[in-house]
Amino acid sequence: MLYGSYHHSLDEKGRLTLPSKLRPLLSNKLFVLKGYEGTLAVYTEEAFSQYLDKLSKLTYEDKSSRDVMRVALASVTELELDDKFRVQLPVSLIEKYDISRKIVIVGVIDHLEFWNEDKWEAYLKDNESQFEEKTQSLLGGKNG
Repeated sequence: MLYGSYHHSLDEKGRLTLPSKLRPLLSNKLFVLKGYEGTLAVYTEEAFSQYLDKLSKLTYEDKSSRDVMRVALASVTELELDDKFRVQLPVSLIEKYDISRKIVIVGVIDHLEFWNEDKWEAYLKDNESQFEEKTQSLLGGKNG
């Protein structure tokens, strides 16, 4: 189970050291793909396999399904953790997803998200005020 947020920086070579708390939960190979709200979604091998299972249940004859499959799968990049628990982010990903030197890593149950720090702060500003209302709506509960 992945959770928490961690502020880290890319080094001069575009490498990101993953937080020590997350290391026992990660495999040596990670799969990075287009996430939501301009993020990079990062999956372990096992979680990525489960994600592929979900995609494989979509009907290819349905245009929305094809669109999701194509965009998601075309964006996949395999990354390997080195012995210092770093991943090398390709320049193409850094540029395409506007990943700055300062990154926020967010655990989202079955995967991680890599956020540009400024975008993460803006996202929180826009969404934290609605947290209670959305939680009650989605998870149940009474007001007050």
